[in-house]
Amino acid sequence: MATTVHEPPKIDPRRLPDQGHSGNGGWRNLVPADGDLRGTQEYSPPPSSTAIWVVVFAVTMMFAAFSSALIVRKGSSLDWRSFPLPSVLYFNTLLLLASSITLEVSRRRVATFMGGLKSQVKSPARWLYITLFLGLLFVAGQYVAWSQLRAEGLYLATNPSSSFFYVLTATHALHVLGGLGGLIYVIRKLSKSALRRSQLVATTRYWHFMGILWLYLLLLLWMKL
Repeated sequence: MATTVHEPPKIDPRRLPDQGHSGNGGWRNLVPADGDLRGTQEYSPPPSSTAIWVVVFAVTMMFAAFSSALIVRKGSSLDWRSFPLPSVLYFNTLLLLASSITLEVSRRRVATFMGGLKSQVKSPARWLYITLFLGLLFVAGQYVAWSQLRAEGLYLATNPSSSFFYVLTATHALHVLGGLGGLIYVIRKLSKSALRRSQLVATTRYWHFMGILWLYLLLLLWMKL
């Protein structure tokens, strides 16, 4: 009687468990059988995109803690001294909102420039420089606000209310300086034609977040101080 021998199924070695490495859960990257990595790579977010959301989450949690501390401290304080906010803060708010608009314009122009339509866009970095200038004006305006408070005799240790004002506004200004550093990095990369779109998008998201965060802080200070 003839016996039929079945050929064992072929197994793609790239899909086998990687016994020598446990950092990826014991499995190698799943590679399509046809070797086309484009479909797989499209689902992998760039590192800059992932990092910016981590930073946004961390900053949000920090300012949430500050806000809770302010509310609790005012509710239990008998020496809380209210004072009007420096009027320059409202002008600073307009500067920061304007910088978000110019950065968004810049993002679209740079995207068009990087898309191969260079003839339709002239000096795509110009709007980045405008955004950088407005951001520097915002930080300078915050310094003016602190100077006005010092002229009124309100320092960091004068009262719990002034302490929270200095801590919240100074911490936000430091994060704005970090955003300005990101803008300088983007401008340098653009000048060398080495800018990645994900880097510009990440910087834009962070800057818009700084604007939204400042609106929240201004409202909080106006209501509680």
